[in-house]
Amino acid sequence: MAILRSPAFAIALGALATILLAVVAGQTNGPAMAARLSAHAQQVIASLGAAPVRADFTSGGLPSRHPLLSGGEDMDRGRRAKLARAIAAISGVGGIRWADGNTLAADAATAQIHPLHCQNDVEALLRARTIRFEESSARIDAASRELVDEVAAALRPCLGSIIAITGHTDSSGPEPGNLALSADRAEAVREALIARGIPADGLRVRGVGSRNPVPGLEPTDPANRRIEFSVIATEPVVPTPVDTPGPG
Repeated sequence: MAILRSPAFAIALGALATILLAVVAGQTNGPAMAARLSAHAQQVIASLGAAPVRADFTSGGLPSRHPLLSGGEDMDRGRRAKLARAIAAISGVGGIRWADGNTLAADAATAQIHPLHCQNDVEALLRARTIRFEESSARIDAASRELVDEVAAALRPCLGSIIAITGHTDSSGPEPGNLALSADRAEAVREALIARGIPADGLRVRGVGSRNPVPGLEPTDPANRRIEFSVIATEPVVPTPVDTPGPG
């Protein structure tokens, strides 16, 4: 029984336990990871009006971070490239392939996405709805989380641009407090977008308090409490080679 007490045996046993734990964790977390990425990808697909497309996050029957896109055979090359880039930008997604063999790299040269398109999409979302916060707080109201999801999906195709997030308040309360609250709320939206896969280095925040009310509204009107987005053109991000599949 001396071998059971030897350092070499203890090290080998520890290594085996680590491997077994990794295998179990992969089997446990893999399907959940694939399900999460699949659900997120379908949200992106729906937001871009490409419902016939499906993203399959399995490879050989096992969960994979590298989706196979299918169902977009009738889409033009520009739309296919825009969709592939948007899915590639989801946090955790690896290489992307199209079922018909076309790749993002081949399509990307013909696709030009102007940042103004993304801003128009976001403004359309916020025209009838507002990102709301708990009273006198920078905590985003639970009812607004779905709207933040939609804003993130609308901004994702324009990654590589600078996205400015500006917080506004009404004029109730002292202005120093309004400035601080508007900045805190803009920062809360920034953190929420980062959590939804928007890169932090492209997001800029500021709070302007009550000094820029909505045209036609009194400064005290609660409708002045709002978040605005500005998408500013800059150097595009060099995409990762999403057409090259990696390990599943």
